[in-house]
Amino acid sequence: MFDGIAERYDLINDVVSAGQTRQWRRAVERAVDAGPGDRVLDLAAGTGTSSLPFAAAGAQVVSCDFSLGMLQAGRKRNPSLPFVAGDGTRLPFADGVFDAATISFGLRNVVDTGAALAEMRRVVRPGGRLVVCEFSTPVWGPFRTVYQEYLMEALPRIAGAIGKQGDSYVYLAESIRDWPDQAGLAALIQDAGWTRVAWRNLTGGIVALHRGFRADA
Repeated sequence: MFDGIAERYDLINDVVSAGQTRQWRRAVERAVDAGPGDRVLDLAAGTGTSSLPFAAAGAQVVSCDFSLGMLQAGRKRNPSLPFVAGDGTRLPFADGVFDAATISFGLRNVVDTGAALAEMRRVVRPGGRLVVCEFSTPVWGPFRTVYQEYLMEALPRIAGAIGKQGDSYVYLAESIRDWPDQAGLAALIQDAGWTRVAWRNLTGGIVALHRGFRADA
């Protein structure tokens, strides 16, 4: 599915989110707080747009994605980034090699959420951190209703007009609608072994930024 929308994926996301994706990426950048020499795993990195701020900060970032189409588009668009093909439930990295792991808008697309969270914990060193940016549940009831209607009706039509892959966004809309709320995702992160789990809402809860740490050994 993602192979078919790779070339216009970033453009579609900017349009359907009314430009909010850029603010969300900045929030992730601040939460990860990568610095020179840090090793950062950017999982479900797509074309690598989300990895660029970490590289600019001097971190050693690895852009990992399951979609070969996304990786191909990313290598053309951002040739300076190291792209690695990988399954989120079986990451091709040794234990404890990263200082931080982050995933933006990709966790709900992994076949086993718990396994992916556990794998990210495995490849992060003791004391390292996790940042998850994912669609969530708007906190204001009336807006939540409008948002759900937009997801199921308008989003696939807009995406289809831009990228000719509207059916893919029907799936994406359904995956967002069926995703756990803020507290539900926090519980999954804790169950995977992460500690000091917390979250904050972005754009009224349309998106939530979750954070956790791997306890010292």
